[in-house]
Amino acid sequence: MQNIVSTLVTAICGAMIAVAAVIVMTNAGVMPVNEIQLHNYLITHPQLVNEMAAGAQKLEDARAAAENQAAIAKVGLRAFFDPKVAFVTGPENAANTVVEFYDYDCPFCRASLPAVKKLYEQRQKDTRFAFVEFPLKELHGESAVTAAKASAAAARTQPDKFLAFHYAMMGRQEQITEAMILEDARKAGMDVARLQAEMAKPETAAAVQASYDFAKKVGLDGTPTFVINGKMYPGAMDDAGFAAALKNKS
Repeated sequence: MQNIVSTLVTAICGAMIAVAAVIVMTNAGVMPVNEIQLHNYLITHPQLVNEMAAGAQKLEDARAAAENQAAIAKVGLRAFFDPKVAFVTGPENAANTVVEFYDYDCPFCRASLPAVKKLYEQRQKDTRFAFVEFPLKELHGESAVTAAKASAAAARTQPDKFLAFHYAMMGRQEQITEAMILEDARKAGMDVARLQAEMAKPETAAAVQASYDFAKKVGLDGTPTFVINGKMYPGAMDDAGFAAALKNKS
């Protein structure tokens, strides 16, 4: 379905460029009589193509944002803080809410880590956080799923160590291996044998699948994706991005 929508959007954008070109040519006193004349005009006025493409991209971004907000409204913000799909921390009556969908092998998730840590340290008393595994196996392979299982296992059995463990894994620069996972678990002060046993349980695989299915249900196709005070923000975030998002409560 998503591919069909993208194809339609591309076709519509192309039609918009053509129509805009005709309008501009007409206003300039040049009435295009055939496709060749239209093509030649666009070739000699490339700025028109760039402007129309930028406008089409804005329309596509607005469409995607509207779809994302509709998905959030449909499931309800409370669903993002369900312990069955997320590690949740922070006061229930918090003034702000922050959700992150992540993949431990995602470079943009890793790039966002310093800002995420800083935000949590500064706002943990007035903000409710949810961390949701969204392992993109099709991009990062089985290691992403293994790391997600470790994350889910930690959240289920050793929640007091979760954030330290999460930060350690997200701070890696290489593709995560099971040896790295166990090393990070030890550094976080976890019971490693218990973590390994929990990772192997079908319930843990089911928890990861539930998180993945939920991400797909709300229209996600990449990581990181943040939902801040009910609004969706795809892509890496920095301090300034978080500050602006937290102010955007309208």
